[in-house]
Amino acid sequence: MGSVSGHGAATAVVVLVSWLCAAAVGVGAIGANWGTQTSHPLPPDTVVRMLKDNGFQKVKLFDAEDATMNALKKSGLEVMVGIPNDMLWTMATSMKAAQKWVDTNVSSYFNDGVSIRYVAVGNEPFLETYNGSFLQTTYPAIKNIQSALIKAGLGNQVKVTCPLNADVYTSPSTKPSDGDFRTDIHDLMIAIVKLLSDNGGAFTVNIYPFISLYIDPNFPVDYAFFEGASSPIVDGSITYTNMFDANYDTLIWALKKNGFGNLPVIVGEIGWPTDGDRNANAQMAQRFNQGFMTHIASGRGTPMRPGPVDAYLFSLIDEDEKSIQPGNFERHWGIFTYDGLPKYQLNLGTANSGALMRAKGVKYLEKKWCVLKPSVSLNDPKIADNVGYACSMADCTSLGYKTSCGMLDVRGNISYAFNNYYQKNDQDDVACGFQNLATTTGQDPSTGTCRFGIMIEVDSAFSWRLQGLGSNFLLMLLLVLLQLCLSFS
Repeated sequence: MGSVSGHGAATAVVVLVSWLCAAAVGVGAIGANWGTQTSHPLPPDTVVRMLKDNGFQKVKLFDAEDATMNALKKSGLEVMVGIPNDMLWTMATSMKAAQKWVDTNVSSYFNDGVSIRYVAVGNEPFLETYNGSFLQTTYPAIKNIQSALIKAGLGNQVKVTCPLNADVYTSPSTKPSDGDFRTDIHDLMIAIVKLLSDNGGAFTVNIYPFISLYIDPNFPVDYAFFEGASSPIVDGSITYTNMFDANYDTLIWALKKNGFGNLPVIVGEIGWPTDGDRNANAQMAQRFNQGFMTHIASGRGTPMRPGPVDAYLFSLIDEDEKSIQPGNFERHWGIFTYDGLPKYQLNLGTANSGALMRAKGVKYLEKKWCVLKPSVSLNDPKIADNVGYACSMADCTSLGYKTSCGMLDVRGNISYAFNNYYQKNDQDDVACGFQNLATTTGQDPSTGTCRFGIMIEVDSAFSWRLQGLGSNFLLMLLLVLLQLCLSFS
């Protein structure tokens, strides 16, 4: 679509003017990552209202799901829409596919009042754990999407970026001034950076002090936070007392050394999980996120890049279907629980004044839980297999050493696993069977920091389940229905 007319043109002008006004103010607005890898997602309209109620001005998405994008129409929220890694090959090898994606997922929504500012092509595609799977496709995908945006007449309003993990650059001495891009991808990174620079884009980086602490038990804990470190890094005349500043400035040095010292930088993800690891709890998450917000609210920036910091907190809501390959904490990054309850106080420097506002109008299933029958012996040989099954199909990442449910006794652990499976299956009576080991109760088994959740109602739950089963299943279902129709005709 080369141009817009009528209502679409008016909307485009409003979007552009609002963005220019925001840029003129020069304040780094705070954003949130909105992921949807969850079995029972909150309705998109509910999430958009929650974002606005809490003063978020921007949202970063990992795909372009229709219901999500529709909910963002005329919301006033600036949007970064994502292209998943599994689509990079298609975008890289077919200009036609890139144009179709932009027409469907950018142009149409932009013209309908979604304030799309960035397209995030891929998500941390150069992680070493991917073993080079996306090395050949990321750059050409970015290039094709950029060309498609220009062809659609959106080259000035919508910019490409590529969220990258901080492992794409490194400093052999740990001093930021020794920073440069990773040697194995150096030329590729320069090509991407040049493309971003030439087209007015931005470098997006995800910075995670928590991961450093998770990987290395000897990592100085206070250095991960913002209160001043006992073992700072001295780099010439600059003293770094927190990991964020040092990591961010390592990137700035890498850009500067390669001739791109003025390229805008976005912190695509930054945050701290609240469960699934001994260092993941609400207290540490509050300490980190509040420290970060206070740090950037000053507008001072970092030693190498003074000024406002453009950032998206990771993440808005817990996601119970994320992969736990990196660690059990992966499902607990939200500043809100799965049902939109704030986990702790957080002053975002906006209208919320420290008190996060819960999601409004959330509907729950009945107040009943699935627990181990009191009469069942812990020596029952069926228990182990049933708990294993429940945890493989649901989410037991809150069980373990120094987690939110780490204080439960054996019976409590079993009940937690059974209940999580039961709730994930919409409190279906069959889901509280477990070979006659379990029963339902109206008495809340929650204790201390351990919450036995009740699942929320999901609109169109049937369609969500079908979506999860995939297009092949849908095709088979349609064929069966067609055969039935023909047999009756």
